[in-house]
Amino acid sequence: MQLKTQTKKFKEYVNSIIEKPILTSAIVLVVLSIIVLGLSMPYYLADFNAFFGQVLAEAHGMIFDIAVIGMLIFWLNKNGEVRQRIRTYKDEIDDFRLWESEEAAFRTVGNIKRLNRHGIHEINLVNCHLARTNLNYVNLAGSNLNSADISNAFLIETNLENTRLNQTNLENSNLNQAMLKGAYASGANFKDAYLIKAQLENAFLIKSNFKNAFLMEANLTNCYLTGANFENASLYKADLRGAKGLTFEQLTKAKTLYLAQFDDEILNQIKTNIPELVGK
Repeated sequence: MQLKTQTKKFKEYVNSIIEKPILTSAIVLVVLSIIVLGLSMPYYLADFNAFFGQVLAEAHGMIFDIAVIGMLIFWLNKNGEVRQRIRTYKDEIDDFRLWESEEAAFRTVGNIKRLNRHGIHEINLVNCHLARTNLNYVNLAGSNLNSADISNAFLIETNLENTRLNQTNLENSNLNQAMLKGAYASGANFKDAYLIKAQLENAFLIKSNFKNAFLMEANLTNCYLTGANFENASLYKADLRGAKGLTFEQLTKAKTLYLAQFDDEILNQIKTNIPELVGK
């Protein structure tokens, strides 16, 4: 009985040492040093200078191993950790997808910004709930935000170049000076949105809703506007030259077209039929 008790105490003592990595390493180092120095003692006594030279040669080799192999292993581990973090952020976005809550929105935005810090901007945000969030200056170029809810959000100077925004809800959001060049935003809802000085060049805006939107000084050159709704929209100084699918009828319900730029054909129709909208 006493033997079992002593054995148990010994095992507990050993386990307590193992649980302390620094102490364990120190004990292993001391034990190995005693063994190695004990075995090497005859060589020290026989020919110290020759043996010490060999030790120095081995030391140089060890330094080289640490410098090359150690740094390589460190880089691989660091790279692996970064990749794991990126995967975690993307997995969390997937977890919050379709969850229409304030917590889901803000945690998704947090993961977007973390991915940006790692140089990732092409993010799958389909059906994500991002209403009432702050996405100012975020880079989402090439991302997929189809059918996402980004209403009442802030996207000032946000990079949405070549981003998919089909059927996306951006109602009452602030996209002033946002970059939307080449964006695919067919059927997107920009109702009551602020797009002052926004860059929409070459964007696909087929059947998009710009009702009550503020598009002052916005660049809409060469974009696709078939069926787009500009009811009560402010297009002061907006540039719509080269816009494809744009008709005179779409502009008749606009709030203002003052100093806006159009192709000659549409501009002549506006001056003839609704000169009050262009200030003449």
